Amino acid sequence: MKKILESLGGLMVFLGGVGVLRELTGWFDFMAATRLLTEHVGFLEERALFTNIVITVVGFALVMIGENLRQHR
Repeated sequence: MKKILESLGGLMVFLGGVGVLRELTGWFDFMAATRLLTEHVGFLEERALFTNIVITVVGFALVMIGENLRQHR
């Protein structure tokens, strides 16, 4: 369970960080994972930067939860 949380969280941190960079600079157009979410969900279309920041923060929280589980065992 802890490895799954850490892996999923790490992936979310990476994708969210790339999404933030893409929104701020226009780079990384080939990384379309978060763009699919922000362009196809109606209320997220105008909030792409905020959505990517939230994805990054949630990913970081998952990594920390996985790390906390590792320390308690």
